[in-house]
Amino acid sequence: MIDGILKRQPDFDNNLLKILNGGRPDRATIFELFFSGKHINYLSQIECPGNTPTDQLRVTISAMTSAGYDHAACYASQITFKGMERERNKTMSLNGHSIIYDYESFEKYIWPDMSEQDYSRLEKIKPYLPEGMKLIVLGPGGVIENAMKLVGYDNLCFMLYEEPDLVKEIFDNIGSRLVEYYENAAGADTVGAIASNDDWGFNTQTFLSPEDMRKYVFPWHKRIVEAAHKHGKPALLHSCGYYNDIIGDIINDMQYDGRHSYEDNITPVEQAYEDLNGKIAILGGIDINFLATRSPSEVYERCRLMLERTWDRGGYALGSGNSIADYIPIENYVAMIRSAHEFSR
Repeated sequence: MIDGILKRQPDFDNNLLKILNGGRPDRATIFELFFSGKHINYLSQIECPGNTPTDQLRVTISAMTSAGYDHAACYASQITFKGMERERNKTMSLNGHSIIYDYESFEKYIWPDMSEQDYSRLEKIKPYLPEGMKLIVLGPGGVIENAMKLVGYDNLCFMLYEEPDLVKEIFDNIGSRLVEYYENAAGADTVGAIASNDDWGFNTQTFLSPEDMRKYVFPWHKRIVEAAHKHGKPALLHSCGYYNDIIGDIINDMQYDGRHSYEDNITPVEQAYEDLNGKIAILGGIDINFLATRSPSEVYERCRLMLERTWDRGGYALGSGNSIADYIPIENYVAMIRSAHEFSR
């Protein structure tokens, strides 16, 4: 029991899966993909028993079970696209230190070997996964995120005009590996869904023009969704930034089942739900600035009203607009999930 939150039995199929299929869950459902260590430690009922990925996943499962989630988010393997570390202060540079800047550096880059990926944690975690709970598999960043990590944002924009064939090869090397990663993950019976996490834009526009996104980025996302659907699993998109010009692509071309990440200064989740309900599931959306700066009672009331707005129509799970960052007060996070636990109609 966490600060008045009564334990409830996970039931992925009758709650989150129903939402992803556009329906109404059996009870008000909470959703999250990313937590700070502070919040995981607060929620978890166990200490990490070791240093293996399975040990670390056990802590995440304990935390998400104690908070009343029907799922636990995880990575399926240790895959990473190695680049030079970006500079981080209060914000993070999208340019950083590029590692691929021409064909010579591209040829020297060592891409992750997919034959060496170990997905065994998805099987090893079975004894520790509560009945009714499923995993949602995250990726090691997304298609365009990893391209910007390796090339740098400014460099990528120049490269689109100077060496478009090289841009395509970079995206193809990233995208093909992500498709294989998700297909392997989606086949595990512990996995209920996959989440493709790939930020696509600023507050007012996409990182690349919609035409270039459709040429280099979206075809790989379409194949990621197909890999999930091939195994009968839904695919979620976690993507920050402006989406109005590409929402039709997300729904009709890529055919994602749910979308996560909303900001009040782009499109408040209340408006997003009115715009998109019946077309794609809306996940989370309570702005993290709101969660970080308002009182617990204000957080509780906005969440309650969002559940009231969506309950009869379905297709919504309550959660943050992006992540449970370390600067979000514990009491505000608890107010959000308590609103779902106490909601009834």
